[in-house]
Amino acid sequence: MSQNHYRPRDIEDKWQARWLARNAFAADNGDARPKYYVLEMFPYPSGNFHMGHVRNYSIGDVVARVRRMQGFNVLHPMGWDAFGLPAENAAIKNRTHPAAWTYANIASMRAQLRRLGYSYDWSREIATCRPEYYRFEQLFFLRLLRKGLVYRKKAPQNWCPSCHTVLANEQVVDGLCWRCESRVTQKDLTQWFVKITAYGDELLNDLALLEEGWPERVIAMQRNWIGRSTGASVKFPLERPVGGAREIEVFTTRPDTLYGVTFMTLAPEHALAEPLAEACERAAEIRAFAERIRGMDRLDRQADTLEKEGVFTGAYALHPLTGERVPLWLGNFVLADYGTGAVMGVPAHDQRDFDFARKYRLPVRAVISPAGEPPASMEAAFTGEGRMVNSGRFDGMESAPGREAVARFLEEQGKGRAAVQFRLRDWNISRQRYWGAPIPVVYCDRCGLVPEREERLPVVLPLDVTTRHDGRSPLPGAEDFVNCLCPSCGGEARRETDTMDTFVESSWYFARYTDARNADAPFDERALRYWLPVDQYIGGVEHAILHLLYARFFTKALRDLGFFPPEISEPFARLLTQGMVLKDGGKMSKSRGNVVAPTEMMDRYGADTVRLFCLFAAPPERDFDWSDSGIEGSSRFLHRVWRLFAEEKGRILPLGACGAAAGDAINDDARDLRRKEHLAVKKAGEDMGRF
Repeated sequence: MSQNHYRPRDIEDKWQARWLARNAFAADNGDARPKYYVLEMFPYPSGNFHMGHVRNYSIGDVVARVRRMQGFNVLHPMGWDAFGLPAENAAIKNRTHPAAWTYANIASMRAQLRRLGYSYDWSREIATCRPEYYRFEQLFFLRLLRKGLVYRKKAPQNWCPSCHTVLANEQVVDGLCWRCESRVTQKDLTQWFVKITAYGDELLNDLALLEEGWPERVIAMQRNWIGRSTGASVKFPLERPVGGAREIEVFTTRPDTLYGVTFMTLAPEHALAEPLAEACERAAEIRAFAERIRGMDRLDRQADTLEKEGVFTGAYALHPLTGERVPLWLGNFVLADYGTGAVMGVPAHDQRDFDFARKYRLPVRAVISPAGEPPASMEAAFTGEGRMVNSGRFDGMESAPGREAVARFLEEQGKGRAAVQFRLRDWNISRQRYWGAPIPVVYCDRCGLVPEREERLPVVLPLDVTTRHDGRSPLPGAEDFVNCLCPSCGGEARRETDTMDTFVESSWYFARYTDARNADAPFDERALRYWLPVDQYIGGVEHAILHLLYARFFTKALRDLGFFPPEISEPFARLLTQGMVLKDGGKMSKSRGNVVAPTEMMDRYGADTVRLFCLFAAPPERDFDWSDSGIEGSSRFLHRVWRLFAEEKGRILPLGACGAAAGDAINDDARDLRRKEHLAVKKAGEDMGRF
């Protein structure tokens, strides 16, 4: 065949083999050149890549190659997000072990990535399911536990009946499991939590550091999810002690409306709901209401269109400033894990409370007026700012200073205080599944809950177990794993059988790449100082309030634990959220029958053509629809480039090294070609700067 004919497989195989043999893209931690760290979100090893992966990794590879040509020491690593439900469920479906399934898929996908020609530093490859990786994750857990940033408690949890495990709030989308889309229910369980709320202020405030490098919508999504509210915490004494409690604490953003409280509403899941029912003659009615509401979708319970429902418990609290009796109700619109699980009812100044009060004929008392006088009647709640009325010593004060004055007075009286509340909830990391990192604690009858000793890490996940077809974890029945010796007294003990949420693994992997072969520590501080933060991170916007928020938290927590240098407080300086690759106007999926397999396209057109089409079909942040004619056009373009070189190599080859000056050319044609080359490089560099 003529050398004028473009034969992609021959070219690609030749250069990919040479890159691999020479470890051509290895980064040096001690290099004197300026560093540049580019990273795409690492994949779950499903066995096959889809076109969304190809687009993501092609964008990152262009950035890496351009930065190398610009003289940077580039770190461009790759690894595998290998633990979690998808691998376990797929292994069960295919009647194999999750470890065998995962490692086979890693081998297959590594070969696919190499065939695509990406410039990865394969010497830093990691897989999160390997003990040498999760050993350090267990170390972080123990240090967080020691610092009080990990704790265990019983509370209603999001439960996926299909996956047989709990989900963090961030993993529930429109009331459905983010993985399998089953309807999520509530279940009382004792779980492990990471106290991400301890960093709420810093996570919120440091978004300002990211405004020039992150998409506005991602920053807005995180700001909304963190949801910082300022107000006051108010203590309402109970008329009679209930369940050992003598008061109920509520949070309000409007302490200026405190005198307008005419009832209080508790979540059906509140710890006092059952004791209140037990003390009431209408116990059966209260319990039936609580049970019914607990089974509702939590998003439906927060919707503005929800019909407000409640049941009176027969009990009363006392208003902290007036001493009035305040009836205690259970309500369907209050959630146990938001605030304290109890809210003060101010029907004159909250529409939800107004609707509830009208339905159950509860008093409506106006305490804020735009005119300075109480309204004669109200057809709806007045939720705006105004002047305080019917508010005792605070009458006549404007709302804003009134809020501060009421909070200050509550604190002076020992009945409350100024407070901040977050929408963000602590991160539930317990998973009742097998394929994950074991939680390194044991339970001893003599010593109670005991952390594993650091020198005994890792607590290795046993591979000699048989997974269950219904998805439930086999670990509780694995006697060789469960039965152990107490790290404190040496007596008989039992291991924790919950495993960690897979998002724990992906919350620090970017740092492990900086020193991936360190067997003694998770990373070297000098490597972290040199490489972090990641200069350019690339991945889907669907991780805006999952992985990206958790990774930001882990960076700050590991800094405070002494693992990260103090100057590193954010993991990713710049973020690009690439658009999706669609087919026929919809997301590619097997169920729709519209999947385009990258391997088939490479067999037909070559890897460079596939990459070229993914890069040129649309700006990187926008979705684009896969087009057969489009990839054929990219193929024709590369064929033209090849023919151009073959036909003009007599003019091109004498020019010498790329980047030489036009004056070095041997004739006018060569000088003209050199100028065109420089213009092309200039234009490409400018376009790269703007993505």
